[in-house]
Amino acid sequence: MKMKIPKTIDELQEGLKKKKYSATELVGHYIERIKKYDKKINSFLTVSEEYAYSKAKAVDKIISNNKNSFNEFPLLGVVVSHKDLFLTEGIRTTAGSRVLSSYVPSYSATVCKRIEKAGAIMIGKVNCDAWAHGASGENSDFGPTRNPWDTRFVPGGSSSGSAASVASGFATFSTGTDTGGSVRQPASFNNLVGLKPTYGAVSRYGVVAMASSLDCVGHLTKSVRDSKTIFDVVRGEDGKDSTVVNSKFQFPNSKLRIGIPKEYFEGGIDDEVQKIVYSAIDVFRDAGYEIAEISLPHTKYGVATYYIIQTAETSSNLSRYDGVRYGEFRDKFGDEAKRRIMLGTYVLSAGYYDAYYLRAMKVRSKIIEDFRNVFDLGSVDAIVAPVSPSPPFRLGERTSNPLKMYLSDILTVNASLAGIPSLAVPSGFSKNGLPIGFQIIGPKFSEYTLFKLGEFYQSQNNWIDKEPDLEE
Repeated sequence: MKMKIPKTIDELQEGLKKKKYSATELVGHYIERIKKYDKKINSFLTVSEEYAYSKAKAVDKIISNNKNSFNEFPLLGVVVSHKDLFLTEGIRTTAGSRVLSSYVPSYSATVCKRIEKAGAIMIGKVNCDAWAHGASGENSDFGPTRNPWDTRFVPGGSSSGSAASVASGFATFSTGTDTGGSVRQPASFNNLVGLKPTYGAVSRYGVVAMASSLDCVGHLTKSVRDSKTIFDVVRGEDGKDSTVVNSKFQFPNSKLRIGIPKEYFEGGIDDEVQKIVYSAIDVFRDAGYEIAEISLPHTKYGVATYYIIQTAETSSNLSRYDGVRYGEFRDKFGDEAKRRIMLGTYVLSAGYYDAYYLRAMKVRSKIIEDFRNVFDLGSVDAIVAPVSPSPPFRLGERTSNPLKMYLSDILTVNASLAGIPSLAVPSGFSKNGLPIGFQIIGPKFSEYTLFKLGEFYQSQNNWIDKEPDLEE
């Protein structure tokens, strides 16, 4: 069946309402597209074809029997891919690692259950850096994911398959996890919107843990409006993740002041990235938003602080995979997992705990204080900054230099350390035709302010209409 790929939730549901296609036909279209094009992208690890068709038939029945169905089920008929860190009952979950190559969970993650309850159809599980360790998608034990805009380049990581599956038109949206930038950076590299919510806004129950004080459950979409719709479905307490709170979310003021952190534009930022992000800032300025330069003085310590805390928590979380209760033995761990286990064990060891981990926690407090000083004192309502210091880089370019790879996270880790939300928004393309985005950062539980700013920006351009040519 030939049909136009629906870019957004509204567009997809409008087609269902007008009977341009059924949910079953829609799933058939996505399955056909995956089979035709994903061999060169490698975004899917498991295509749940039988499951998707059974859910699609149920959706068609709901639509035909319930005139109010689209109000009752906000994601009705929407096709979703799940990052393979999310447990899905009866469907293989690998975390991108051969340690869990044959693991089939007996229950589903809270986020997956809420998305399904809202009417979405899961089409499969997508590739990721093993255990979410990576910024390029090259650390998966099942082969790297490639960027659909140019398969010689990385799609970003660790939510590589999530981003590639949406950009390629294999799903309407995808779930992802963001510990230090793993939703925002792939979103930026694929012309997508990526949300890292406030730490404690969305349950992590049923999601394979990397660094428990940093992990956030987010998602990748084509539009900011879709991101908001999904966030409304997945947020809030579930009684299973004690860090989640039903907080009073902040709603945007009529007049917003945007801060531009000077530290995010200093040394090492690609000229094309700077130019495109400054152009995005001009869109807000021209619309009458007040723009102010701000300083976040501890930004330069973010990467070092992050990789001490993250590896320490990673080494603790991975200790459960002993091959006794489930999964394979530890000799199946890849090089990057072993590297992070060793680093984390070292910084937590006797004689080094105070010198490294405790000191990193103190610097983390300083980074949190930096953001509080600009938000809580009323200086600005949100911050606009680049997501990545460079456009997408070539496959293999940084795999032999772990430090250079870690520096890919230099502009995203500070929001993660502070536990505050950040929204990546597409903002243009490099001279090589590769996507570049910017991020909007806000204080805790200010997601709706970020959505307002993001929706305004998307209303002023047509980046959402551009999509990769998979025939090339």
